[in-house]
Amino acid sequence: MPRGQKSKLRAREKRRQAHAETQSLEDAQATGAAAAAAAATAAAAGESPSSVCPPFEDRPQNMPAAGTPSTPEGPQGTTNANAAVSCTNSDEGTNSQKKESSKSSKGIEDLRRDPLHMKVALLVHYLLHKYQKKEPITKSEMLKFVIRKYKYRFNEILKRASEHMELAFGLDLKEVDPTRHCYALVSKLDLTSNGTMNEEENPPKTGLLMIVLGVIFINGNCATEEEIWEVLNMMGVHAERKHFIYGDPKKVITEDLVQLKYLEYRQVANSDPPRYEFLWGPRAHVETSKMKVLEFLAKIYDTVPSAFPFWYEEALRDEEERAQARMAARARAAAMASARSRAVASARSRATASNFSQAK
Repeated sequence: MPRGQKSKLRAREKRRQAHAETQSLEDAQATGAAAAAAAATAAAAGESPSSVCPPFEDRPQNMPAAGTPSTPEGPQGTTNANAAVSCTNSDEGTNSQKKESSKSSKGIEDLRRDPLHMKVALLVHYLLHKYQKKEPITKSEMLKFVIRKYKYRFNEILKRASEHMELAFGLDLKEVDPTRHCYALVSKLDLTSNGTMNEEENPPKTGLLMIVLGVIFINGNCATEEEIWEVLNMMGVHAERKHFIYGDPKKVITEDLVQLKYLEYRQVANSDPPRYEFLWGPRAHVETSKMKVLEFLAKIYDTVPSAFPFWYEEALRDEEERAQARMAARARAAAMASARSRAVASARSRATASNFSQAK
């Protein structure tokens, strides 16, 4: 083969390899962002959670409220005003694309500077795959297939990945066999009721649900639709935009989780035009608690629930009420069991007496 053609082939191969490397880094960045949905997404980009979400105040009334911005759609017109709007939107779209491109380039540079970041993202992807396939998770396989040459940083990588799994998907990584170093992913919800969220078929939506339940809790146990979307928008989740983890977030929140009775979605009384609000559904009250939700929110801010005294006190009262309800339920169950035992004993005594009488 002539030298000129060989040089061209080598140059083409180098370009292909460079493109493949860049694509791989971009895929890893996307996976890392997926894993860190709420504040973890910001952490993956090198930002602090407070730069994405407004810091908690001591009282829910201090939370800001703003609706989800919407873009009115009108008929295709020929007026200058419509043309001006079209041009403006086009310019904004171009600027947005430039910002996204710049952000993507920055993310790739961050990955190159912090190789652990990519390992965390890959491990999150691996853990989610194992969870969906219901396959066992072992340290040996994580070291072999994901961590590889960073074995000496295993504990750090695993810790960061488990935090992302918790915040994005509402899944806790627990070591179930310390001897063989086997792990399991456990939902933060106590899935004891009938029905599931089909987490085997789709990425778990528990993380999104926990965030919504948290917003409801900190807004006095009832949050308007605007308050919900204000927080979700700051986390990169928008009502009219498909999300790469949650799919159609609006459908998930207003339909799927409502049908599963995790959320209650109702019209605000006397609202005209109609407005809507969210409350905890009956299944949420059974499968989680205010304290668990507050612990989840506190982890987003890398703190403890007691750092928010107003909600912490309410969560403690809720825990006490739950404990009393459990004690009362156990007492009722014990009383019923005792009554059944006495009834059975009485029936046996009567039967014995009857048999004895017949024998005489």
